[in-house]
Amino acid sequence: MHRENPAPATVKCLVWDLDNTLWQGTLLEDGEVRLRPGLRETVAELDSRGILNSVASKNDHDHAWARLTELGLAEYFVLPRIGWGPKSTSVRAIAEDLNFALGTVAFIDDQPFERAEVLHSLPEVRAYTAEQAAELTSLPEFSPATVTVDSRRRRSMYQASFRRDAERAGFDGPDADFLRSLDIRMRVARATPAELSRVEELTLRTSQMNATGVHYSEADLLALIDDPDHEVLVTTVTDRFGPYGAVGVVLVHRTPVSWRIKLLATSCRVVSLGAGTALLRWLTGQAHRAGVHLTADFRPTERNRMMEVAYRFAGFTGAEEDPCPCLTGPDASDAGHRPDDSGPPVGRLHLVPSAQPDPDTLHLEAPDLSERTR
Repeated sequence: MHRENPAPATVKCLVWDLDNTLWQGTLLEDGEVRLRPGLRETVAELDSRGILNSVASKNDHDHAWARLTELGLAEYFVLPRIGWGPKSTSVRAIAEDLNFALGTVAFIDDQPFERAEVLHSLPEVRAYTAEQAAELTSLPEFSPATVTVDSRRRRSMYQASFRRDAERAGFDGPDADFLRSLDIRMRVARATPAELSRVEELTLRTSQMNATGVHYSEADLLALIDDPDHEVLVTTVTDRFGPYGAVGVVLVHRTPVSWRIKLLATSCRVVSLGAGTALLRWLTGQAHRAGVHLTADFRPTERNRMMEVAYRFAGFTGAEEDPCPCLTGPDASDAGHRPDDSGPPVGRLHLVPSAQPDPDTLHLEAPDLSERTR
């Protein structure tokens, strides 16, 4: 169906200039600078919505960071880039370190030259003038459809991940030993109505580890929770650095002969923990115990190559390679659920499951899906 004037993609990170943008005046010339009216509230409100704030400023780093600290705002800014290089380089580095697509990053600066320089090198980035700063929170791209518990603590979770990464960089030993040292606790549970906004948000925000790109609304998911032929599962992870929050969602349609993974999405933040692999192995083991085949919907995109590798590594094959009868036949539960663009269609993968070992780098708590009763 043709859609007119689609809503702009939600911004995940806003990168701020400092001089004459976040604050009034030029720090190295004026010495004393003050925040522009209303911008403390703007930064805090964006943060509460789960939109990260960062900095790309041509300034002396120590001087500028000290002033942000004095103003009580330093804690809000992740991965600040304060120096003398091109701002496009800084914005690109911030996006890469956050593992965000450039189309989800915004940049605000009072200087037309700086905005033009960023847009010339990074045309996907959205740029705003300093005069627009106070109105950003009223714009649709800065207004997520849902604001969840995980949204409100997104900054603290990213900051914990930076500390985790720093410890990993200094760890002398195999990756598996480091993962064991984190005391990772992964929990898979049937979603409750109270969790559905977090689950829906995962399907909207996750692109690199989303198998189909199909969006299920909160209302869709609520109906499926009550459907005995479907499982709506949410995955949470914690370790000794703190919670990652809700990091995975799985939607499974069960029949007597096969289980169909209609949706599998996991946050990129837990890829290095092996969470996606552990989740697929658990599903495989559950299907084996239930005596059914596993099929999985998959739609290749430019960004979800890692998901395809995960499926293939788990042993899934394409329908053309393994034309099992369980891959054929209509599924009425598909009605109304299609990708939101005109890319390739959703295909099907297939696996004859086998018994799976327990994960050896994390502790997994999960229900027994092989039991039909709830």
